[in-house]
Amino acid sequence: MDNFLKDIADVVTDKTLFCTKDVLTSDEAARYMGISKSYLYKLTMKQQIPHYKPMGKMCYFNRVELEQWLQSNRCATANELNQQAQSYCMKGGAR
Repeated sequence: MDNFLKDIADVVTDKTLFCTKDVLTSDEAARYMGISKSYLYKLTMKQQIPHYKPMGKMCYFNRVELEQWLQSNRCATANELNQQAQSYCMKGGAR
């Protein structure tokens, strides 16, 4: 029972940190985004994700910037694509 309560407390602490903490470590950022730590390192090495290295080695991540990065390159829904196609056809298509 004690392990169960400790596990619940750990989950609550993790969830609270993600909502209140502005700067995340690599471990926290990977958990926050639901990716492996190795994939996160791959993204940082390729300069594909915003990150900070104030001491030259340890990587830190701004939670808001991670959210913006995760929401970049939005894929349109089928309904939105249909509306765009209809609009294009109504204008006469490419002339």
